[in-house]
Amino acid sequence: MNVSRVRSVRRDHRVDKRRRRAVVVKERQTIRRRLAAAVVANPTGPILGRRRPVLELAERSRATAHGGMATVAKVVAYAGLAEQIDQRLSLLASHRPYFESDHVLNLAYNALCGGICLQDIELRRNDRAFLDGLGVDSLPDPTTAGDFCRRFSSDDVMVLQEAAMAARRRVWAAQGPQFTAITARIDADATIVATTGQTKEGMDISYSGIWGYSALVVSLANTAEPLYLRLFGANRPSHEGVVPLFDRAVEHCREAGFADIMLRGDSDYSLTDNFDRWSDDGVRFVFGYDAKKNLIDAAQDQDGEHYQELVGLTDTALAAAARSEAIAAGSKTARARRPRIKDQVVAERGFRTIATRGEDITEFAYRPRACGRTYRMIALRKDLNITGENLLFSQFRYFFYVSNDTTLSADEIVAEARSRCNQENLHAQLKAARALHAPLDTLWANWAYMAMVALAWSFKAWSALLLPVHPRWADRHHRQRRQVLAMEFRTFIAAFIAIPAQIVTTARQTRWRLLAWNPWLDVLFRLDDSL
Repeated sequence: MNVSRVRSVRRDHRVDKRRRRAVVVKERQTIRRRLAAAVVANPTGPILGRRRPVLELAERSRATAHGGMATVAKVVAYAGLAEQIDQRLSLLASHRPYFESDHVLNLAYNALCGGICLQDIELRRNDRAFLDGLGVDSLPDPTTAGDFCRRFSSDDVMVLQEAAMAARRRVWAAQGPQFTAITARIDADATIVATTGQTKEGMDISYSGIWGYSALVVSLANTAEPLYLRLFGANRPSHEGVVPLFDRAVEHCREAGFADIMLRGDSDYSLTDNFDRWSDDGVRFVFGYDAKKNLIDAAQDQDGEHYQELVGLTDTALAAAARSEAIAAGSKTARARRPRIKDQVVAERGFRTIATRGEDITEFAYRPRACGRTYRMIALRKDLNITGENLLFSQFRYFFYVSNDTTLSADEIVAEARSRCNQENLHAQLKAARALHAPLDTLWANWAYMAMVALAWSFKAWSALLLPVHPRWADRHHRQRRQVLAMEFRTFIAAFIAIPAQIVTTARQTRWRLLAWNPWLDVLFRLDDSL
């Protein structure tokens, strides 16, 4: 391509951006005026159902309901995920016509398009506009997708996750040095994947009587990305197999440029055999610790002046902060707190209740039996009020946290341990994406399926991380990145994926012409332009 051709293409691109920007602004102003003008007195009756709808099928125009997939495909291409998968994973003797990456992306794209089971792939296979938009003649059918999952061994699933990590590190590298200047917080927790199947290999019964699997998730709290998944029967300990995953996650974060790394988990992940090794490697950790009798005795033996009140926001302070934020955001008045209905019902029926009156902390040195050195043990003493029918007394209950960090205060260590609980929200979102779902009949196949579908959530995180930030509107753009990163999966689909689009194919390119507007469209276009 000669210089004049390049300049012409760039000039046309700038003209398209200005024209598109004008359309987006006009549409936003139009809908705002329409919504404002609609709030008037209405003496004629309900507004819904006044017009009789007539259903037709277009004969010439073809459109898909998933217009945002064009940008997701660019995000995946930028990360180089397909290349990493095809270079590392070899499961197919021949490609007729699909490669390994085609099968993986087929399952991830099905989740992004709102699919909740393998059979929903058939909807995308029969969407001619969707196929044209992706530039393919066909996609693997549901049966083929299931057979592909059954080809995996445990080693193959790890190879697939390593390929995803290599692509993820390319996205991290695009964030600049400020991204790796902060602490990489690596969390681990397990959740039960329930199933009602009778023939699923590897399933077992959990301690709570639920049949299914135990899914271990190791994630990066900074971006809420699942780094590794591991699947066991539901009867296995939640921490089983976490140490090699912790070590691999630490290695990847170091290679990505993170100088400071912290491991976090509840008491099941206080694997004392590894404390000395992690400390020697410069890895910080904050774990919950079982309230054993010797620790409780040590906490009770502490003098009263050694205890201090835990510094943290109470529910009342949190509510006040939320009201202040609402006023600062432009709300005319702050809403008063609603009465606590649960507390009223519990009091009326005389149920036994436990309320926290206060929280104090102290710390002392402690050497676990498997360790050669001592560590900081933080004891949290909760002053509890236990009430019920003809019952009222106080009680102390102790919680413990162990850490090798010497820079954080005791309050900050407790805050780190509590903020780890946000990983439960990640589990909920992975379940919403149907990533923590077991539709197949073998342990490895279900593990492979989960690893592939979980990429759909990672694509959302990558989209947020790759959103460009212009210095002139830095505050607004940073806020939008945080909003997309924290956005629920179903909200992301509604805002960024489920946009009707007409597919126009030419000799050189495929144009996705969006046919609807929503408030996130300018963010989507900004991401698309940057890619």
